[in-house]
Amino acid sequence: MKKILFAIALLGVSTLLYSQDAASEMAAAINESKQVVEEAPKPVYWKKGIKTTVNFGQTGLVNWAAGGYNTFNLRAYIDGNINYAKDRITFDNRLQLEYGFLYSADKPILQKSDDRIYFESKFGFKIDAKNLSITANFDFKSQFTKGFTYPKSVTPADPEKGVTPEDWKRERTLKSSFLAPAYTNLGIGINYNPWKWLNINFAPLTGGLVIVTLPELRKSYGNDEDKSVRFEFGAQLKIDAQVAINDVFSYTTQIVLFSNYLKNPQNFRVNWDNTINYKLGKYFVLNFITNLIYDPTILIKEDKDIEKFPDGTQRVQFKESLALGVTFMF
Repeated sequence: MKKILFAIALLGVSTLLYSQDAASEMAAAINESKQVVEEAPKPVYWKKGIKTTVNFGQTGLVNWAAGGYNTFNLRAYIDGNINYAKDRITFDNRLQLEYGFLYSADKPILQKSDDRIYFESKFGFKIDAKNLSITANFDFKSQFTKGFTYPKSVTPADPEKGVTPEDWKRERTLKSSFLAPAYTNLGIGINYNPWKWLNINFAPLTGGLVIVTLPELRKSYGNDEDKSVRFEFGAQLKIDAQVAINDVFSYTTQIVLFSNYLKNPQNFRVNWDNTINYKLGKYFVLNFITNLIYDPTILIKEDKDIEKFPDGTQRVQFKESLALGVTFMF
């Protein structure tokens, strides 16, 4: 009898231990399944980022025998993007805002040094699984405030007071303003993206507007004096490249070529922008930026050629800047 009872007890204990082990394994399996479900990444269709840079420069002279002037300059730059990608659909948007000014003691006024608004948006449908898309591309370019050129010297209105800020303002020449000019383009074409760092967009059907709201500037930008808007229709080629050599050195370039079918299609409008960034620590960056523009419809006046070209003539425009600044990326 004792042997029977002992056997029954032993069987019960074994069953209990097995049940506990089975329950533990089941609970562990349930927890693992929960973790798998919780850790499963959700698809991310939108990606966005923004970079801000502020550059500052200053020169101060006291009893400086070699001569010169006290100067101060400040420039702010914002580059933001928000992009969407799902299956065959892509939607990319980028906004660049830039503004800067300088002060020099020889001209006791603030002068604009940088001013740019540039927005581009591209909707694409992939016809190739890897790198070919049909796209609709829109871009807008203008500036925030009025821009002027200043003569080398001015005549004071009151010789006893000398040259005043009002004298400089009186003799300056207006060159640009908000929506004077402004350029908009909408193009239908094909986008080719052979590598992550290179993007080529060709739009053989591109319609654009050249807007000049100020009558006194219309002729300088190719518009009739009585028309604030000029329509263009042609082809556009846009090439973008972004190369990161390493964590501290990067190079970005964009070249845009436009040919107007309606007037002198052999004369291309060229916009070529280059940016080189060299990081110095976490927040400091050295920027070298160049902008090249050739527009056959823009007439530029030079004092040396004023007799030969009283209304101005076509010229290559070029701007470069080298600055050390503070940058933040989000």
